[in-house]
Amino acid sequence: MNEKPWQGRFEQPTNRQVEEYTASIHFDSRLFRYDIEGSIAHCRMLGECGIITHEEAALIIGGLGEVLREMERGDLSLDPSEEDIHMAVERRLIQKIGEVGGKLHTARSRNDQICLDMRLYIRDVIRHCRALLLAVRKGFVETASCCMGMVMPGFTHLQHAQPVLLSHHLMAYDEMFRRDDERMADCFRRADVLPLGSAALAGTTFPIDMEYTARALGFSQVTRNSIDAVSDRDYLIEFNSAAAILVMHVSRLAEELILWSTSEFAFIEISDAFCTGSSIMPQKKNPDVPELMRGKSARVFGNLMALLSLTKALPLAYNRDLQEDKEPVFDTADTVLSTLRLLSRLLPEIRFKEERMRRMAVEGFTLATELADYLVGKGLPFRKAHHVVGQIVQHCIHHGKGLEDCGLDDLRSFSKLFESDVSAFLNINAAVNRRSSPGGTASSRVEEAIARARDEIRSLERELPAR
Repeated sequence: MNEKPWQGRFEQPTNRQVEEYTASIHFDSRLFRYDIEGSIAHCRMLGECGIITHEEAALIIGGLGEVLREMERGDLSLDPSEEDIHMAVERRLIQKIGEVGGKLHTARSRNDQICLDMRLYIRDVIRHCRALLLAVRKGFVETASCCMGMVMPGFTHLQHAQPVLLSHHLMAYDEMFRRDDERMADCFRRADVLPLGSAALAGTTFPIDMEYTARALGFSQVTRNSIDAVSDRDYLIEFNSAAAILVMHVSRLAEELILWSTSEFAFIEISDAFCTGSSIMPQKKNPDVPELMRGKSARVFGNLMALLSLTKALPLAYNRDLQEDKEPVFDTADTVLSTLRLLSRLLPEIRFKEERMRRMAVEGFTLATELADYLVGKGLPFRKAHHVVGQIVQHCIHHGKGLEDCGLDDLRSFSKLFESDVSAFLNINAAVNRRSSPGGTASSRVEEAIARARDEIRSLERELPAR
């Protein structure tokens, strides 16, 4: 059994079941690269500040490099008695280079060490997430550009409302994912703080240079309070919150793809490569990928609640409860990244059924608002125009016909303000293009939105590699 670093205080060895119960090595071992990266930077700082000699620093850094290579090859066995990844790395380092390896832990604690590892980890996750969001946005923008001119019914309450461009509908999702990227970028800023040097909670007596360590690890700032540094998990909660909103957006999209692929809607066809069949019904083609995207949002929501519940009643500063923060974060990161990766590949695999969508775009009296706007243009107050057109719709329902089937005489029986020019208001393309207010569905506005999004994407492509 490995001797604990704190064994000097205790007369009895740790119970084996306690070791297994309290160990985090089985899940925090995935942080080994960050742990070693942070240790190397810390060691260099110790050497530069004269806390250890340059020779000792070089020996420790060389040993850490060997441990890293062993971990990458999978040659290092991990035991619950080592508790966590920090102790596993330190134990192996001391085995390799002797007692001098024990000097690495000078001026730090596992409390600030794990905070460093998690901040390094979450920065990489956010970078990756933003890169995948960029790929998803590019997919939506390119699909919207290719689909310009396709008309579909817009919905409110899942009822036919007004005709809109399919491209306009798709660009609504680009707006959602743009905001998701902004939230991730904002989260990155608050995660980009060096905690190492805070030690257990009160700082250290050694003459360390935290700014040096921050520069070595690419942090933009150092912590302002050592107690906060070791107890703060806001950046993890914030990441999970941003991730929860992101997967909520994905889930809304997935729901629409599921609906649109049904026989009742029949707006889209998803390629066979992204669907599955039934074990009993030969005719089935199920949209399992969107269904799982919709379903996986639940686990991300749950992880957010787990983190909030975990931290809601913790006194300052560090408490062992905080060991439980990692698995929810890891699971959220894995779920979000895999979902975005697949979503970017799913979009090109969708075929939109233009004729079906166009035919449905006029079903449900979607041009009724056009007639009301026409009457308003003739001087009738909108509320009265709304009432008149409502009567026309009721008339059409009773006679089993659509608004486009009404002749001028039919319309004039409800209002003498109708004239021959009303026919232009019952044209679906004209109806779409009249909605030219900023952010509207008119072709000119949608083309503007696509151009603006392309500019934003180009700007992000230049920015993200530098992060």
